[in-house]
Amino acid sequence: MTATTSFGALGTTAQVVVTEPEQLGRAAGVLRTRLAELDAACSRFRADSEISRLDEGSYMPVSSLLFDALEVALRAAERTDGLVDPTVGHAVRDLGYDRDFAQVEADGPAPAPGTPAPGWWRILLDPATRRVLLPRGVGLDLGATAKAFAADRAATALARTLGCGVLVSLGGDIAVSGQPPAGGWRITVGEDHATADPARDPTIAIDAGGLATSSTTRRRWRRGEREVHHIVDPRTGDVPAAVWRTVSVAAHSCVTANTASTAAIVLGERAPDWLAARRLPARLVRVDGTVRHAAGWPSDVESAA
Repeated sequence: MTATTSFGALGTTAQVVVTEPEQLGRAAGVLRTRLAELDAACSRFRADSEISRLDEGSYMPVSSLLFDALEVALRAAERTDGLVDPTVGHAVRDLGYDRDFAQVEADGPAPAPGTPAPGWWRILLDPATRRVLLPRGVGLDLGATAKAFAADRAATALARTLGCGVLVSLGGDIAVSGQPPAGGWRITVGEDHATADPARDPTIAIDAGGLATSSTTRRRWRRGEREVHHIVDPRTGDVPAAVWRTVSVAAHSCVTANTASTAAIVLGERAPDWLAARRLPARLVRVDGTVRHAAGWPSDVESAA
């Protein structure tokens, strides 16, 4: 038997599921606290957040939480050869995503031509002193990794503290830890986590690690004569070519899954081979609705769902 609850956080929906129902209240309280801490450290929409108060051009000491989140973001950039890059902050803002999505203007003037991201390698971290050097002119956006990092971190901590199986979902970025329920954690994979329907969408089961879906069908708005969305190609500073509308990836952690699903959207036609080379099971949906699998995604489960 499992128990679940959800609430709004980080501009999306947070959900926690536990295999010991009597632990649900405690789990929800701990998750709320951890997400509030992450928001205070990493939100680019809050003028008082720690990341917003970084001074460009000087080494600054930061909290262990922000330091860890930056390390995760830079590791994701390195492992994807810059396909997922936290220095796309100014590019995302130029496209109009400069506040919580619920407040983003649905229509607006065309943005200036995109400018490539300055490059993740320009950010310097000093583990010995826990200081960060953010070069002048570099804007940070941890959107590709921060929620996944928080899901991994919370699921691991809750399973250890509560002694039961735990699933944490932050806007569809899912991490599980501890002993899973019988048959594993069954997850319906849809283009929108809030409307996923097991009667229509594939359902898979995972025992450990994480599952993430990156989609261009949500968080869209108009600028000039075209629609744009929240995933930016760091190589151009603009939205990538429209090849995949949704990519779902399963991996040993939610961070790895979300990093790969975001990179796949950016890569376009090369994504299936890139995922297969890294042995990351994935489900890719083209803009015309055609579905493709990579690296052993359980198509037999999907066809039976």
